Amino acid sequence: MVVATDAAGSPALVVDVGRRMPGRGAWLHPDPGCLDTAERRRALGRALRNAGLLDVSVVRRHVEQQGMKGAGQIPGS
Repeated sequence: MVVATDAAGSPALVVDVGRRMPGRGAWLHPDPGCLDTAERRRALGRALRNAGLLDVSVVRRHVEQQGMKGAGQIPGS
């Protein structure tokens, strides 16, 4: 699940693994293709009711790490 936060005065997305953060959340498959599609369609902004551009860098990093773990390629090993 991803949640919109106000990091340093600009809206950003964070991954809420524990699904406990306050605010509106949106589900996203841990797949880079799904993130690309959601970003291209601006679906996350609509789902989170945020009209501004959202920084997805944290979510992208998380999705890429999940992909590496699933493929047996753990970073740093």
